[in-house]
Amino acid sequence: MNDKEIKSLVNKGRLQGFVITFAVMMVLFIMAGIVVAFAMIGSGKFNSSLLYGKPSDSIMDKHTEQKLDTLQSIIEKNYLSDYTREDLENGLYKGLMEGLDDPYSVYYTKEEYDELTEDSEGVFEGIGAYLSQDPETKVVTVTRPIPDSPAEKAGILAGDIIVEVDRENVEGDDLNITVAKIRGKAGTKVNIGVKREGRDGVIRYDIVRAKVESMTVDSKMLDNSIGYIQVMEFDDITGKQFAKALNELRREEMRGLIVDLRDNPGGSVQTCVEIADELLPEGMIVYTEEKDGTRDEYTSSGDNYYDGPLVLLVNGNSASASEIVTGAVKDYGIGTVLGTTTYGKGIVQRILPLGDGTGVKLTIANYYTPKGNNIHGIGIEPDEELELDVDAYLEDGTDNQLDRAVEIIEEKLK
Repeated sequence: MNDKEIKSLVNKGRLQGFVITFAVMMVLFIMAGIVVAFAMIGSGKFNSSLLYGKPSDSIMDKHTEQKLDTLQSIIEKNYLSDYTREDLENGLYKGLMEGLDDPYSVYYTKEEYDELTEDSEGVFEGIGAYLSQDPETKVVTVTRPIPDSPAEKAGILAGDIIVEVDRENVEGDDLNITVAKIRGKAGTKVNIGVKREGRDGVIRYDIVRAKVESMTVDSKMLDNSIGYIQVMEFDDITGKQFAKALNELRREEMRGLIVDLRDNPGGSVQTCVEIADELLPEGMIVYTEEKDGTRDEYTSSGDNYYDGPLVLLVNGNSASASEIVTGAVKDYGIGTVLGTTTYGKGIVQRILPLGDGTGVKLTIANYYTPKGNNIHGIGIEPDEELELDVDAYLEDGTDNQLDRAVEIIEEKLK
């Protein structure tokens, strides 16, 4: 990947943004369109028919079995390098999912599934960096290191592209698999290899993992009593953090509110509902619809919601749960959406256990805004489009989008 390609990734949004370096942890979860719905299933011998029934047209017919046996024999007699039976099995399962030609449908080994479903409750052991992945190119980018984290102290920068973990090439791996390799017990070391704009080759860092707390919300009072809340992602702790920030700004008698969802990849749908409930009147927030027509609706109570001047900041990396909040605010017409068109992730995935410690992530539904719009592949257009001045932002932190949001609030207050 050359400098031009790397810079294009950095310039896609404010810096970049998609997923943090710890695992999914909710019973119901949307991250860039992923819904996680876990089932309590005991250990034991795998039985597919017990869990999900048998397929109507199984691909495991006599011809398929014979061809697999032939391929295995060819590998056994001719393949140069070492391999295990487990390697071949996992390759079969991963290949089956890849046959769907859907970048969001993935098979997870037991180790990957354990990492994916581990409940961190906002505290995790790792390097402390938010990561993203382009679903088409599979490029994994550092959105930003968490302040005072091992990643930041080691020198990892926003915009770095992760290409190695412990000298093993991870280019093309699913993000959750890369995350699983990066995570580990506090006190242990991991070597991270990155590519960086303006630098040749791979830059490698030895990083000592540590316990890191995820602060997913940042807030402050701007001039003219305008409140500002940045939501980095919708973790299970984000709802409480957002409510606390909003209440503090209310106590300081804010006159208008800016909610920054730029580079926010999404997260827990329950948290998304909690935050939307703080901003929306009573009514629909979002609904999902599955293949068989099953429809799930999520609504706001309208109790004590913020009804003052409101601006949402979004960009091309504002995805999924971020788009749920954005779409609802826009449909209700209760605030101004400012920035650039959002990512456009209007499908949801479910993580399904397979009963033997492994699992799959499978696309299972579309989601719709209150007015019935599905934004998949389209995104949400802002009420006012404004590109970020990346050069000014990188040079001295000047944020022309935030400055314009302040102007809009001030205009509404006149």
